[in-house]
Amino acid sequence: MRHAHSIILGPVISEKSYQLIEQNKYTFKVDPRAHKTAIAQAVEEIFNVDVVGVNIVKMRAKPKRRGMVWGRTNSGKKAIVKLREGQKIEFFETM
Repeated sequence: MRHAHSIILGPVISEKSYQLIEQNKYTFKVDPRAHKTAIAQAVEEIFNVDVVGVNIVKMRAKPKRRGMVWGRTNSGKKAIVKLREGQKIEFFETM
């Protein structure tokens, strides 16, 4: 098993992710090779909480243009993690 900090790359900070916090769901950027059980174990290990469910979203790269320069956004994977009722992650509350 890989180290938990190599699976969870960081939090996703957006309006939508903050709306999900009210439903006790937290959003993280994760390693594209990680699967649901590895993500759940990593969140439990890092934040000392109980994970009830994990949903995964694959983000495909999109073409972007800035003037004459063409490029693509980064692809990746993010996970929406639902915690047991009454638990929360303090990291998101302080931001």
